[in-house]
Amino acid sequence: MELTKAEEQVMLTLWKIKRGVVHDIIAELDNPKPAYTTVSTLIRILEKKGFVDHKAYGKTHEYFPAISKKKYSKNISDKMLSGYFEGSFQNMVSFFVKEKKLSVHELEEIIKNLKSDKK
Repeated sequence: MELTKAEEQVMLTLWKIKRGVVHDIIAELDNPKPAYTTVSTLIRILEKKGFVDHKAYGKTHEYFPAISKKKYSKNISDKMLSGYFEGSFQNMVSFFVKEKKLSVHELEEIIKNLKSDKK
């Protein structure tokens, strides 16, 4: 499942702070700060989607990610790979080399990192 831009901002904040109440999340967001009710609504939507969970302390709710950033990133990259690059990692890398001016050195570093990750 994909996140809206606003939902993604909240999730990126939760992944960063690990857990917090709505005020903690707002404090980490860029200016202009969204309204409390806006963030609270987004959190409830994220809970319904299965991205966020909470622990209740009386009327206070502490929120935390229910899905890891790594798992979400993999899902999005897989979707991008299949939707835009015909499932070909080579097509995707070629695109970034051509369009984003990825240097040969940067490409070699990526390959080096990938090889060391496999070990």
